[in-house]
Amino acid sequence: MTIPHRVTYAIDSLDPNPVVVEFDSEWKALQWVGEEIERRVSFIVEHSPYSVDESELESIRETETALCRIEKV
Repeated sequence: MTIPHRVTYAIDSLDPNPVVVEFDSEWKALQWVGEEIERRVSFIVEHSPYSVDESELESIRETETALCRIEKV
């Protein structure tokens, strides 16, 4: 039996309307989160007017991870 999971992913810490997606299993939720974090990180890096080094890239990933919450429904 799989347990449904809900992912809440905000744009920033004060986002009043975060993205909410429900999945029928934890692994699907984790897969979506991983892909979405990488998509958002890539967007930030591609649109940055400055070059991004490895420490900044890791900081961006940490920030994006902190904006995401997974919970059992």
